[in-house]
Amino acid sequence: MERTKKSGKFYLALVIFSLVGQVAWVMENMYFNVFIYKMFNASASAISTMVSASAISATVTTLLIGALSDKVGKRKLFICAGYILWGISIWSFAAIRTDVIHALFPAAASASAIGVSLVIIMDCVMTFFGSSANDAAFNAWLTDSTDETNRGAVEGINAMMPLMAILVVFGGFMGFDQNLPQTWTLIFGIIGTVVLVLGIAGFFLVEESPVKTEGNENYFKNIFYGFRPRVIGSNRVLYVTLVAYAVFGISIQIFMPYLILYYNVSLAMDNYVLIFAPAILLAAAFTAFYGRVYDRLGFQKAVIPTLVLLMGGYTVLYFCRGTLPVFLGTLIMLCGYLSGMAVFGAMLRDFTPANKAGMFQGQRIVGQVLIPGIIGPAIGAAVLQNAQTIVNDDGTTSFVPNENIFLAAFVAGVFIFLVLIPLFRLLKKEALHGTR
Repeated sequence: MERTKKSGKFYLALVIFSLVGQVAWVMENMYFNVFIYKMFNASASAISTMVSASAISATVTTLLIGALSDKVGKRKLFICAGYILWGISIWSFAAIRTDVIHALFPAAASASAIGVSLVIIMDCVMTFFGSSANDAAFNAWLTDSTDETNRGAVEGINAMMPLMAILVVFGGFMGFDQNLPQTWTLIFGIIGTVVLVLGIAGFFLVEESPVKTEGNENYFKNIFYGFRPRVIGSNRVLYVTLVAYAVFGISIQIFMPYLILYYNVSLAMDNYVLIFAPAILLAAAFTAFYGRVYDRLGFQKAVIPTLVLLMGGYTVLYFCRGTLPVFLGTLIMLCGYLSGMAVFGAMLRDFTPANKAGMFQGQRIVGQVLIPGIIGPAIGAAVLQNAQTIVNDDGTTSFVPNENIFLAAFVAGVFIFLVLIPLFRLLKKEALHGTR
């Protein structure tokens, strides 16, 4: 089948919106962890609670807004307006500082506890706008705008953006002193502005995707469309893929919320960005190539190598401490992580029913964000429950992440192979019946 070509304007919108959206998610998924750890001495359980609350917010939002965008038939408005409000909500974190908390709550016994609570609450608010724009509308737009001949290549670009965003954020702010409140004010201001400006620019960049609204008129009925037994039964490949993707995500979320802290605190790598950056660039290049492997060979032949790479990276990171082996372990792990996201993401888009991409973004978020976001960090926090602690300059204590997070992630990774067995059987039946 000849590959469908996309315009340069489409790829420009894909790269910019995907990258900037992921920069904002890096702020939430990894930088907020560092923020509340350094500013409010947050515990591993507090970080786990924040990640879980955000995952729940993302899922509910995507279900509501995804179905709404299907009913309205307009993705562009939700994308652009969502990015504008997303940027404004990021600005709000600049006001969450110890001096502001003391001024507002002079009788409070612990400014740190209030600070952690405020960050968690505002994280959920920010997630509402971010998930409306990115998880619901942008991802539905990508599904509408691609087909089975080019989704692997497009998803290869989309999947590499989360770690490219890490490179942009941590590289861009590497020289900033993250122990100072004013540093975080500046960081939140810069990223919030970039996201807001892109939302405005999107009105000129994004080409509206064709969405048929017939049959999508009942909004409240559509919210729960993907949870109907009949729908699940007629889309078994899609839902088993979601289960496999969820287990994949659990494995990632066991260590990811603590990864930067592991490099910085446990391994005392003050220059971890210089180690992390080339690994991200190489893994991103690998993933951009690997998406085309999916288009040529299909899911079954493309997914196994990604999992082997992922678990190989875990093994190296668990046993090694030196700079070079940590770099190699990180590179191997990131190649498996990003290419795995590309393969699973393209598979989900291929099996999403036509003209119902918005409704099914909620199911995608359940598998990609909600389940991993609740179970993964909880496992990581449990693994680190008795971790070593250090005493800070102000007399408070902080936990020190250790290599056991990679061992737990490896064990979770084994279960992905178990889910792939029934998925491969379903795909074989699909092929025998001449479908897909």
